[in-house]
Amino acid sequence: MFIQTEATPNPATLKFLPGGQVLENGSREIENAEEARVSPLASALFAIDGVSGVFFGPDFISVTKSSGEWQHLKPAILGAIMEHFMSGEPLLGSNALDADRAASEFYAPEDAETVSTIKELLESRVRPAVAGDGGDIVFRGFKDGVVYLQMKGACSGCPSSTATLKRGIQNLLCHFLPDVKAVEQA
Repeated sequence: MFIQTEATPNPATLKFLPGGQVLENGSREIENAEEARVSPLASALFAIDGVSGVFFGPDFISVTKSSGEWQHLKPAILGAIMEHFMSGEPLLGSNALDADRAASEFYAPEDAETVSTIKELLESRVRPAVAGDGGDIVFRGFKDGVVYLQMKGACSGCPSSTATLKRGIQNLLCHFLPDVKAVEQA
């Protein structure tokens, strides 16, 4: 098994590509060792001193460090990932409850058509680029012309995430949807 690594725009996060599917649907961010109990792989990664975040995407794993140098952390992370995929264990244990996206969204019923277009634009034009950087973006709400989005994975702590939201995503949504006035981090 060969696992590739890629730098992300966030210097504290490195993207690992095991060469196959990681998560079947959506993405999953695990921010601490307590949350890591839902995944044998996340638990193994959080056992490595210096690991402070794990993000599972469709075909990648982003690992965020709080301390240490990548040259020292990378071999242990690669070992944990390889051991997990060679074991055949599921990524998420039976105790993992996937959060229902719709339950955490907010918008007025009369904005349903605008929200549908926002989601389609995010899915087709934004998420692929954000995933390329080791993260994800999730729609959280729309109110008074403001779109609320959550950045996840490498993107959540990235120094350029504000520029991505304001210059990139806000410009895109305002171009296609005159009802959109601004984009904010949820």
